[in-house]
Amino acid sequence: MFPQRKHPLNSVTPTESRRGLAYALLSYLIWGILPLYFVLLKSVNPFEIVAWRIVFTAVLCAILITATRTWPSVMEVLRRPKMTLVIASAGLIIYVNWQTYVIATTSGFVVEAALGYFVNPVVTILLGVIIYREKLRPTQWFALGMTVVAFVIISIGLGRVPWIALILAVTFGIYGVLKKGIGARVSALTGLFIETILLLPVAAIIIGVVWAHTGSLDLLHSSPLLTVLMIATGITTAAPLLLFASGARRISLTTLGFAQYLGPTLMFLIGWLVLGEQLPPERWIGFGIVWLSLVILSVDLVRHGRANRLADAALAQAQTGAIPIVSHESSPEKPGK
Repeated sequence: MFPQRKHPLNSVTPTESRRGLAYALLSYLIWGILPLYFVLLKSVNPFEIVAWRIVFTAVLCAILITATRTWPSVMEVLRRPKMTLVIASAGLIIYVNWQTYVIATTSGFVVEAALGYFVNPVVTILLGVIIYREKLRPTQWFALGMTVVAFVIISIGLGRVPWIALILAVTFGIYGVLKKGIGARVSALTGLFIETILLLPVAAIIIGVVWAHTGSLDLLHSSPLLTVLMIATGITTAAPLLLFASGARRISLTTLGFAQYLGPTLMFLIGWLVLGEQLPPERWIGFGIVWLSLVILSVDLVRHGRANRLADAALAQAQTGAIPIVSHESSPEKPGK
């Protein structure tokens, strides 16, 4: 017999699918224009920004959990030490990602930050090879090699390694692996809340160090606008993540994979056209190679996704008796293959 496969998206109606795509695109739209938000906060210490971002995200998540009456789910996760440890590790990784991102966007490195998120799909593939021993197709290896070449070219042009892009790509890739490990057992809201409450000691230490070093905190001595913007970092953090989670449940991974390019594309355009960051020839060449590798990965994804869907359709027909399963006793293969 063929193994039974589940198709979670089969029950999604066209209306729900369109709504899911809208949620996903809106989440990436917010992530894409977020640099403009943090540029408004560039006069604030970037470490203080992230510290308050942790605090106000935790507060917002607590309010949402109270409103949705999901505290039992939170307590259930906290009673599982291994799962809590995974979430704590994810929290530390995403802190490094947040801190690097805020430093980049408030210091004139938005284009380099965009490069990190363009490269993230390739890093995710590489992590799959290292951690899960996944086998790559030739096109995936080729795209991986092209990305390495792109980083070498950009490094030569900059006279340094593009550390911001590397840190963002690697940390977000590892974060994705850790979140995949807990899968559907923890909702996006519960996971984000636990991550941020476990990071509260880190935020407290940062706030204490900044206060001791400067003698004041920007949150308490800034203009009303800056104060509101810092408080609202909780919304700008939680809203796109929850929209993304809602969209991901309603659309295919292929569609989601294409949607993810909206964020770094907007970041790149903002850094280049709005903030006026310089793009010497070496950087254009490097980005061009990265974009070409993403095109190759996308075509490969669509092609193999179509092949998998056809195989699944044939399997479903075979299981319902629409297509007879013919076995040959002389075949060396095991039944069901």
